[in-house]
Amino acid sequence: MLSNKPSVSFEFFPPKDDAGVEQLWNSIKALDKYSPDFVSVTYGAGGSTRERTIAIACEIFEKTGYRTIAHLTCVGSTRSELEEILLQYRKANIHDVLALRGDPVGGPSAEWTPTLDGFNHADELVQLAIDMDGFNVGVAAFPDGHPASQHNFEQDLQVLLNKERLGATFAITQFVFDCEKYLQLTQALEDAGSKLTVYPGIMPVTSFKQISRMLELSGGTMPPAMMAQFESVSADPEATRELGVNIAAQICRDLYAAGATGFHFYTLNNSQATQQVLDKLIDLFPNK
Repeated sequence: MLSNKPSVSFEFFPPKDDAGVEQLWNSIKALDKYSPDFVSVTYGAGGSTRERTIAIACEIFEKTGYRTIAHLTCVGSTRSELEEILLQYRKANIHDVLALRGDPVGGPSAEWTPTLDGFNHADELVQLAIDMDGFNVGVAAFPDGHPASQHNFEQDLQVLLNKERLGATFAITQFVFDCEKYLQLTQALEDAGSKLTVYPGIMPVTSFKQISRMLELSGGTMPPAMMAQFESVSADPEATRELGVNIAAQICRDLYAAGATGFHFYTLNNSQATQQVLDKLIDLFPNK
């Protein structure tokens, strides 16, 4: 067994109804056996779940004690509202935030509409959280490129480095399906003297239609040969899930072998596929 076990973390989203709440907590309970190093809680598009994000993040921390990272976006909030949210987190003893510009209501490719007395870029939000003291600030990273930069790698790299200069200490990536792109980003950061910890985002695919839509919205990509594999079994839910779990497990192994120190799983509030991936990686987690 390996002595330097990777970290494991999970992303959840605020449920919309009672059934969703039950599913969320069932998933958290099921994943507890993997002793997550942290969990994160997302915002909806356009900041639509702000109050629920705050409530769920605080509740998860209170009930589990997990290091809880609350997503915070610029969308639809004034500076004073963002300050108030940060104060709520501090009061709840949540000291980790993921500072994001956030997507416009129409999605990542829609035109950005500034909020009066608000922020236009995530670096401003990073600066605010750092200035308020007591916060460990993370940011998003885009190995496939950010839609707003037209996937300009060098521009995205400089934006990420600037966020680190402002005080960010870690980054979580969009879905990683191409390990080489993740490694290209982390190598470029290292060459620039960065100390950011970059957690690769892992998405165990369970639906071809769903992942196609998510990649379209996020501006992410999947290698054509891998996409063809999923398309070939798209009419068979069980075969899709099995393929998705196997591919996700192999991506984790490849990333770990290349130096990644942990994996951040996009659970979609459903633990089954993530559990299946982690069970295939059990040799990487002595005593976990």
